[in-house]
Amino acid sequence: MSRRTLLGTAMAAAALPLFAGQSMAQDAPKKGGVLRVAMGQANTAEGLDPGTYATSLSIAFAFCRGNGLTEYGAQDEIVPELAESWEASPDARIWTFKLRSGVTFHNGKALTSEDVVATYNYHRGEASTSGAKALLSDLKDVRADGDSTVIFELANGNADFPALTAGFALIILPSDGKGGVDIASGAGTGGYRIQSFEPGVRIELVRNPDYWKPDAAYFDEIHLIAVLDPAARNNAVISGQVDISERNDTSTLALLAQDERVIVDETPSAAHNNFAMACTMAPFTDANIRLAMKYGVDREDVLRKTQFGHGYVGNDHPIARSNKFFNTELEQTAYDPEKARYYLKQAGLDSLDVELITSEGAGSGAVPAAELFSASAAAGGINITVKRVPGDGYFSDIWLKSPFAASDWGGRPTADLAFTVAYAKDAPWNETHWQNARFNELLVAARTELDEPKRKAMYWEMQEICNRDGGAIVLNFANWIVVRAKKVAHAEAISAQWPLDGYKAFERWWFA
Repeated sequence: MSRRTLLGTAMAAAALPLFAGQSMAQDAPKKGGVLRVAMGQANTAEGLDPGTYATSLSIAFAFCRGNGLTEYGAQDEIVPELAESWEASPDARIWTFKLRSGVTFHNGKALTSEDVVATYNYHRGEASTSGAKALLSDLKDVRADGDSTVIFELANGNADFPALTAGFALIILPSDGKGGVDIASGAGTGGYRIQSFEPGVRIELVRNPDYWKPDAAYFDEIHLIAVLDPAARNNAVISGQVDISERNDTSTLALLAQDERVIVDETPSAAHNNFAMACTMAPFTDANIRLAMKYGVDREDVLRKTQFGHGYVGNDHPIARSNKFFNTELEQTAYDPEKARYYLKQAGLDSLDVELITSEGAGSGAVPAAELFSASAAAGGINITVKRVPGDGYFSDIWLKSPFAASDWGGRPTADLAFTVAYAKDAPWNETHWQNARFNELLVAARTELDEPKRKAMYWEMQEICNRDGGAIVLNFANWIVVRAKKVAHAEAISAQWPLDGYKAFERWWFA
């Protein structure tokens, strides 16, 4: 069985030009130039600690300056990065990673197993507040076996463990020599070193002359610039102020595609747009209220008017159609005002007044989607007041803290990761604060189950539980949209795990 089969990364990975006349560049890569990128999400509270990252600016920054043990390849398969190989025990509980030799951090320190152990212990420590902590909850021990071998011991088997090590939060940091990690220096093993750093505003990096990948990191400099307004991002790339803009508004794609100065790349993805109902806060503590809300939104209308057909409707769980464990028999929750009223009555209500917080920083179309939800829900007795707030600080001040708020999610390569990050009990990024005993029982059981039909049945049931009981209204799965100047070139196939080639464009793309 190949690693690709084992990990179940069945997502389509080719980037599709919006119109047939736009062809993919196939020129040989060459070095040089300053790449300026308009990023659609940012947070001034996100500094040098990758465990705090949740916005596109910081995720891109992480992959510019650092590497994980593994990474997503162009076909969304898991491939070696700082680890040159790995192997598992028969029960997938013990994983042994062999590190690549000749890798150094930006501060000149050689990469050793001590750095890997320190990094993982930092994120999983008892006092850790890292977003990666939930992913490592099953990690019983991590230890070095010499300078170039690391052994991970899990409490239970996990066939998907290598995919976990590709996460942006888990780029390897240098050890401080005392069991901890050196965060303050900003040193990593990546293709670019920090030149200037304004958190949530602008980050400038220069090529690492000692980068261990010989055919990567072609640009002289990378400038990551927070541009939270979609129209401003479009204008910036068209006018030549930046070379790339990401997370673009789909309403303008047809016009952009006709502009001879740019190329529009559209990539199918597992990214999705949500409205999160906090299950620990009134009125969403009642599952009947949550169901009423789900029947009160016209997903097809939202998809048509906010994504302009560039995606497909969601069904209140994070598993994309491309995932091999997608539940093909789960009935789609469709707009039904009468059912919305029915579930309100089950909760003892004739009507419901709620506030929905949204922002342009919460994802493409998040503001008009909220307004459309407000309009459709009224027929079901649900009165939604839409509160629009600035994008800056949204993911630190609003997200995870408000009873009802918009969000968007990048895809995860496996069903286990998708559920563990945002739906597991006490996960730091469990945006709905939802806890379901049966779901959490199945999550652990599916992770350790090596019989694929049994595992499939578990994931199917988990999707059904999310659909009927969960606090996430998954509106749609949206394609990644990136607009680039014609001089920016890339290979034909690119990763769809995140925009911008899985945020690896900075080392994989080049100026033609």
